[in-house]
Amino acid sequence: MITNSQSGTNVHEIADGIYRINTPVGLPGAGQFSFNQYLVLDDAPMLLHTGLRGLFPVVSEAVAALMPIENLRYVGFSHFEADECGALNQFLAAAPHAVPVCGQLAALVSVNDYADRAPRALADGEDLDLGHHRMRWFDTPHVPHAWECGLMMDITTRTFFCGDLFTQGGAGVEALTESDILEPSEAFRGPMDYFAHAPQTVGMLERLAREAPRTLACMHGSAWRGDGAGLLRELGSRLAQAR
Repeated sequence: MITNSQSGTNVHEIADGIYRINTPVGLPGAGQFSFNQYLVLDDAPMLLHTGLRGLFPVVSEAVAALMPIENLRYVGFSHFEADECGALNQFLAAAPHAVPVCGQLAALVSVNDYADRAPRALADGEDLDLGHHRMRWFDTPHVPHAWECGLMMDITTRTFFCGDLFTQGGAGVEALTESDILEPSEAFRGPMDYFAHAPQTVGMLERLAREAPRTLACMHGSAWRGDGAGLLRELGSRLAQAR
């Protein structure tokens, strides 16, 4: 479903009750790119990633096409970065009962000060019950980057909100794919190498693999369905070789 014909913002369901909001953008000198947010429709609806502050009009329009935006209960993100939480306070203003969701370290170093409403700061391994879906937080410092980074997984549908992991260039035209995303994501990572190569990186990816995700909700590019454990382990192998 196209929700804004001018920006090309579109919405597709990628798992039961989980919708990808995609906006293609042009980056000067770098061609097409995309920013994705994920809306979990439930008793306590949750938006994962807000997008850049400037994307608030089209992202909020997409949310409103699926539910009343004022009914949002949670606005979650992986780490403190503009495409993760740039529009956080705009969403909090539009949804008076919503609170930010982040890790405890992110709350301590940034979100307590930045957000207009106090966050729900999750501990490593803590679950957040949305009604039907149950979100689990994993502390992943420096994976893929940022000291305060963490990632979430809906353990009901085994959907892993993997943030910047498996970032693909291009407009992300295909909402959900079963084709290879490792090679495109590695080709995108190569020139910039925006991953931190920490001693614990491979071990963290192995921990996530043991959760056996079936859908990877990437923040940039297509979402992916398949053997998520195998894909995470292959990424770990690539990163181990790069150290």
